[in-house]
Order: sequence, then C-alpha cells, then structure tokens
Amino acid sequence: MRSVKFFVIAGAASLLSSMASAADMAIAPPPMPYAPPVADFGGWYLRGDVGFSNQSVGSIRNTNAALYSNLNSFQETTGFDTGGIYQLGAGYQFNHWFRVDVTGQYRGAANFHGLDLISYPAGGGVTGYGADVYNASKSEWLFLANAYVDLGTWWCITPYIGAGIGTARVQVANFTDSGVVNNGAGAGPSLVSAATGSQWNFAWAVHAGLAYQVTPNMAIDLSYSYVNLGNGTTGIDGAFDGSVGGHVFQFNNITSQDVMLGVRWNFWSPPAYAPPLITKG
Repeated sequence: MRSVKFFVIAGAASLLSSMASAADMAIAPPPMPYAPPVADFGGWYLRGDVGFSNQSVGSIRNTNAALYSNLNSFQETTGFDTGGIYQLGAGYQFNHWFRVDVTGQYRGAANFHGLDLISYPAGGGVTGYGADVYNASKSEWLFLANAYVDLGTWWCITPYIGAGIGTARVQVANFTDSGVVNNGAGAGPSLVSAATGSQWNFAWAVHAGLAYQVTPNMAIDLSYSYVNLGNGTTGIDGAFDGSVGGHVFQFNNITSQDVMLGVRWNFWSPPAYAPPLITKG
C-alpha cells in the first residue's frame, strides 16, 4: 500500500513539473501582416511650358509656274531666328508608366532670312544670273494630342519618350523678295512684297525629356521635341513696278527642334508606401 502511494505522489510531482515548464515557454507572436503592393494610380494634371524654337524650311517657291520654267536654282540658303514658345495643356496619368495630354502652343514670330542664287538662259547663248534675298516673319498656333511612356524613376528623375499628332496654323507676314539679275546686257533690280497669309496643316511631333518630381503633386519637366509643321504661304504678291504679281510664295516642309522647360501640377497624390506593423511581445 505504501508503494502505491509513492507512485501516485511521484506521478503528481512529474505532472506539476511539466505544467510549470510549459508555462515558462514564450507564446508565439501573431503572424506579421504584409504591406500590400503599391497599386497603380491615375489622375488629371495641368501643365505649362515655355521654350524656344530652332526652325528650318525645305524650300521657298512662287506658285507662278512660268517664272521657274527656265530657272535653275543652284544655291539656296534659308534660316530662322529663334522664336519663343508658350504652351498650356491638360492630361491624364493612367499609371506609373503611361500618360496622355493635349497641348496648345503659341509659337512667337521668328524672323526669316533666305538667299536664292539662280541661272537662266538669257538668249543668244548668254546665261543670265540672279539673286533673290528673302525676308519675312513666321508664327504658328500648334495643337497636339500626345502620348508618353515614362521609363522608370531614379532619384526622383523620370526619363520619358512620346509622340503627338494634331494641327498647326502657320502664318507668314512681312514677306519681301529683293532681287537682282544680270543677263549680259545689264543688271536690273526688283522688289516683290506679299500680304500676310496663313494656312492650317496636319502636324506631328516626337518628344523626349526628363521630369523631376519636386513634390508628390508637382514635377519640373525639361523636354526636347522635333515638330513637323507642314507648309506655309504668303498672301498675294506684287512687284513695286507692277511687272509681276498675283501669286503667292510657299514655304515647303517647315520643321523645328524645340527645347522647353515647364511644370506639371497633379490633382492626385501617388499612394504612399506603408511599412508593415510589428507586434512586440
């Protein structure tokens, strides 16, 4: 009987010892919540830009076909002074890499200078030579619908590329053509002027740039654009002595390389990253 009591007491002591050891064990913390991945975002933005143009034109030609029937232009040099660009636009950012916008530009008047050296048969086996000096000013309104791909962000800087299509209203004003010819018998000056003329064209552009995110709602944008503005035209021309006139001068294939600096204002804030919660025991 005494041995039975001994075994009962020993078993009870062993059970109490096991319970005490279990009570000393640390309770496992609850599972740590994971932060959800940052979701794509979207929202509207406004933009404003200023810059300057670097323009060129393929050729200058009068629509009087008979005037060019026997002429040979052997040297033509043309160029524009720099013109200011002022742009406003509105767009939508679909996600971290794709956005679209529409822009309207006023492209300030740029002075145009041109020189055309010509030769022509003067009769009797004589070759005549001449020179035309062109002067004008040109301005545009340009409206584009653009799409951009943002190529990633490093140290708050986002490079991007894009393209746009739209329309341009090209205006040519203050056009003059000062010429002189020498046909072997003498030289003769001429002066032709033309009224202001304008026309609407299909226009397109390609873009590249860098955007610096100053705040979640504002970015500074430095951009380069190659723009094809189509053609331009003067109004009806006329010589000072009435000898020629009734036609227009055409500016063919006007292009420009533009540099602009601007600001984009977002009407939304990109979602902020939330670190996971940590439970301390």
